[in-house]
Amino acid sequence: MTMPPLTLYLAAPRGFCAGVDRAIKIVEMAIQKWGAPVYVRHEIVHNKFVVDGLREKGAVFVEELEDCPDDRPVIFSAHGVPKSVPAEASRRQMVYVDATCPLVSKVHIEAQRHADAGLQMIMIGHKGHPETIGTMGQLPSGEVLLVETVEDVATVAVRDPAQLAYVTQTTLSVDDTKDIVAALHDRFPAIIGPHKEDICYATTNRQHAVKSVAPKSDALLVVGAPNSSNSRRLVEVGAKAGCKYAQLVQRATNIDWRALEGIRSVAITAGASAPELLVNEVIDAFRSRYDVTVEVVETAVEDIEFKVPRVLRQPA
Repeated sequence: MTMPPLTLYLAAPRGFCAGVDRAIKIVEMAIQKWGAPVYVRHEIVHNKFVVDGLREKGAVFVEELEDCPDDRPVIFSAHGVPKSVPAEASRRQMVYVDATCPLVSKVHIEAQRHADAGLQMIMIGHKGHPETIGTMGQLPSGEVLLVETVEDVATVAVRDPAQLAYVTQTTLSVDDTKDIVAALHDRFPAIIGPHKEDICYATTNRQHAVKSVAPKSDALLVVGAPNSSNSRRLVEVGAKAGCKYAQLVQRATNIDWRALEGIRSVAITAGASAPELLVNEVIDAFRSRYDVTVEVVETAVEDIEFKVPRVLRQPA
């Protein structure tokens, strides 16, 4: 049987970023150093395949520090944690390793610096996301106000319009955030922004790559988890860039083949916490149904690497 032709546009960069790569290594090295079990507060990164793989190696995932015993190491996820969490771990004399992405830590430091200068913070982010909770938890209650939309900017109640600064979640849509920042500057002309964009290089690069493939594709599939902010933003970016069918899929088994009937081209990318193995699985699924031509569309080259904490590089 002759298979219909299909062009797969493979967006690059895609998949793991340096912060995710480092966080996974931290869990693996901690298990090697201290043996199993090693506890991890919250999913180390938002990907079920990755989390299940680490669980098999000896990681135990919990939501709160109170779920961890005092005598086993605990790792804080790549999304960051409120200051109260390491403070409580220290009080309990626990061994802990902070796997917070260095680019998230940069936002934490920034927020503290502005607070030390007497400024109230506005954070652009998603309510309830672990990164937002972690960043807002760097300062006392009321010192960081959350806005999610341009509409929120119009109603946010600040202490002093002349004493404000803003930070952003690192995994937001670049375009949506731009509109919110513009609204902040319109309402609060004195507001101070970050020296360098808070949205991380990996988020920006992956969104830019999607913008380059989406307009020429009949469909866009983003490999990633439903609780992954950066993956969901890629779907939105693809739809806004002109792709009529943009969907998030965790695995090849989640592809809705009926929705793809009659297509001639598909763009594929992956969120920053999705391993390349899952992308290959999706490509193989298409190869089993179509006469596939793969075209890589590369818009940036990433060579950033973050070191793991010193405690893991020292012998036990």
